[in-house]
Amino acid sequence: MKKRSILVLLISLLAISMFLAGCNTKTNTDADGKKNPGTSNGSKKDTLVYGRGGDSTSLDPITTTEGEAFKVTQNIFETLLVYGEQDTTIHPGLAEEWNTSDDGLTYTFKLRQGVKFHDGTDFNADAVVFNFDRWMNGNEDKFPYYTMFGGYKADEGHVIKEVKAVDPNTVQFILKRPQAPFLKNIAMSPFGIASPAAVEKWGDDFRSHPVGTGPFKFVEWKQKDRITIEKNPDYWQKGLPKLNKIIFRVIPENTARLNALANGEIDVMDGLNNSDEATVLANDKLQIIERPSMNVGYIGLTTNRPPLDNKLVRQAINHAIDKKSIIDAFYGGKALAAKNPMPPSIEGYNDAIQEYPFDLEKAKALLKEAGFEKGFEMDLWAMPVARPYMPEAKKVAEVIQDSLGKIGIKAKIQSVDWPTYLEKARKGEFDAFMLGWTGDNGDPDNFIYTLLDKDSIGSNNYAYYSNEELHKILIEAQTETEQSKRNELYKKAQEIIHEDAPWVPLVHSTPLLAAGKDVLNYLPHPTGSECLLNVEFK
Repeated sequence: MKKRSILVLLISLLAISMFLAGCNTKTNTDADGKKNPGTSNGSKKDTLVYGRGGDSTSLDPITTTEGEAFKVTQNIFETLLVYGEQDTTIHPGLAEEWNTSDDGLTYTFKLRQGVKFHDGTDFNADAVVFNFDRWMNGNEDKFPYYTMFGGYKADEGHVIKEVKAVDPNTVQFILKRPQAPFLKNIAMSPFGIASPAAVEKWGDDFRSHPVGTGPFKFVEWKQKDRITIEKNPDYWQKGLPKLNKIIFRVIPENTARLNALANGEIDVMDGLNNSDEATVLANDKLQIIERPSMNVGYIGLTTNRPPLDNKLVRQAINHAIDKKSIIDAFYGGKALAAKNPMPPSIEGYNDAIQEYPFDLEKAKALLKEAGFEKGFEMDLWAMPVARPYMPEAKKVAEVIQDSLGKIGIKAKIQSVDWPTYLEKARKGEFDAFMLGWTGDNGDPDNFIYTLLDKDSIGSNNYAYYSNEELHKILIEAQTETEQSKRNELYKKAQEIIHEDAPWVPLVHSTPLLAAGKDVLNYLPHPTGSECLLNVEFK
């Protein structure tokens, strides 16, 4: 009897010890519940789970203009040149060095040797030529961002005359006219160099099977749920990346994302509500990370849809919106009221412009002058996801709806899933819509020409705004290489846009992220997309 009791006691003690060991051994798991390799028994954690508000629309970066795509593709693809860690200065990327001819028409790039794509094929000058030929022979529907080079091959404004391989490690770009932001454009996320073999293998489905030269390789995409990428063991920068795996999880609501962070389900969250900053600061396991500001949040007024085709109506709407109350209520002081389509951090910003004051009587008078004394009805489309420039879009939409109601405009708030929202906006199917832009390269051209020139209708100019005088100024500013002269041209461009009022510029925000205290070396980039090459855990 005693032997049996002792045996039972020993079994019980063993069970308790196993339970205690299980509670105290830090075994990390992936978001799908699978254990991460090499993270238990005190080993360093090596899988980062990144929580974000929306899914990517494509993993072929040239096929989209949407920031959630670039968050992922920035880590899969690489560009010839890259930006600084937290600015838009130009540095070597897949090109080790470059030079420009005196006339500004020829750019010669010396490429890194020994770099391979994730499928084992060689990166070389022919691969660069293949990518640019692919893009320039497309159109706005296929490759919307390629308009940064003045259109496509058959277009009169297309800047690039020829891209040629001089030898396996040298590629040359010959331009039809100088383009001042050319090098900054080359470094943009959409122009990540893809494996020609993979593009030919997958065709249009390459957007779901990305193959680049970057520090991480694509593993899996579960639509509207998660994207998984893993360390590229053959990456050309030895010892990098420091993480083994990154999982990008979609958690649409900012508050739910913060709860997931606090519970340890994710390691980093994008799109922290300003109102939740105090909650994060009060948690000793979490940290706040500020993204350098280079954005604008706006209401687009589709200028070819009556009555928004009337400039006076658009000006009236500008007068009817109280930006200060919106900033006080939803941005916690981490935003500036916008009066121009680009932020004051960008060279060429016109601070002399007087913003439309919040004035309901002036707004009513303009509507009367336009023939809409009794107002009208329209749809106001609100983004379904949190964005860096607008973390709580639907709540902001309700404030705007109330303001417009006071001048007789009945705005019906509408929304739809994020990919559909972007597609409808691109096609000009909205009356008024809420959107924004995070700069790609730190150049004024990337805001004004990209978002409001007639060349960009159907790609990024969702307001369908066209002004011939503005177009001439913007093309001249692209061609002018002296920055002081460019700045004066952009200031004039902002005056024209202010008068025509195709937007209500709302805010320039300082976006907030939150992360676990154990996340190291996370440096958010002002473009909204950062390479997670050096990120690691304590």
